[in-house]
Amino acid sequence: MATTPSTTFSLYPNHNLPAESSIVEETISRHFTGEFAGDVSVPWSNLQKIVAELIGTYILIFAGCGAALVDRERTLTTVGIAMVWGLVLMALIYAVGHVSGAHFNPAVTLAFAASCRLPLIQVPMYVLSQLMGSTLACLTLRIMFHKQGDIRPTVTQYSSLTTDLEAITWEFLITFFLMFTICGVATDDRSNKALSGVAIGATVWFNVLIAGPITGASMNPARSIGPALISGIYKNLWVFIVAPILGAMAATIVYSVLRGPNPEKHEEHSKSIYNDMLPTFRGLERSCASFTKCWRA
Repeated sequence: MATTPSTTFSLYPNHNLPAESSIVEETISRHFTGEFAGDVSVPWSNLQKIVAELIGTYILIFAGCGAALVDRERTLTTVGIAMVWGLVLMALIYAVGHVSGAHFNPAVTLAFAASCRLPLIQVPMYVLSQLMGSTLACLTLRIMFHKQGDIRPTVTQYSSLTTDLEAITWEFLITFFLMFTICGVATDDRSNKALSGVAIGATVWFNVLIAGPITGASMNPARSIGPALISGIYKNLWVFIVAPILGAMAATIVYSVLRGPNPEKHEEHSKSIYNDMLPTFRGLERSCASFTKCWRA
């Protein structure tokens, strides 16, 4: 995905060193470099981010929950449903990841905000866009599958054999796996970001494959709230809101231990040193030139 430009410094006068103003401008421009983590390649307007998150979440929920409803009639099986969730998320990351970061998930948004990778002022617009996209997608499915009478298969629930603690643990763990993967492949400068969509989509695929039959594998408060609002089934909804948020935040904390030093800060520090030393270098160069001139004379 995005790469960090390097700056070459030289003591020779024909190679211009960056001035303080250019350093500030470059630092500001780099604030908008990156993908999926909440940073984008250009300073997109808030409206563009809202539209990207709304449409992206709509497509994600429409495809994933739609697969659950199709399974009623055509028997896609858990493998097929899991594949739909993984593939559609992978496609959306590459489609709008450069616009909004491709969160589509309030838990991811809140985790990025808590780790200072997303401005807090943008959190409400991200979360509201995601909730609206999920709700509209479920409303569309309710209309298109009206012959089924309800959209209960889209609601994330667990049986009476599964306790609340077990459900919370499952949702916490699979969201932790998802967010940990996101941190590794999409926010770490050492990773190969070109394959971030594939890695994240694959993580969702095996999460749904494993936890889908037990809790529905939400990993996403918006994914659970939308179907609940349209179907009117709110039982245990709090589990699918609290557990994913805690799991995502825990993953960002754990991955921070693995994260290397910020190369931008190191480079900016080096630039500052060179700019401070520049007058001295030029003074020495003038002195050497004067000495050489006098010696030849």
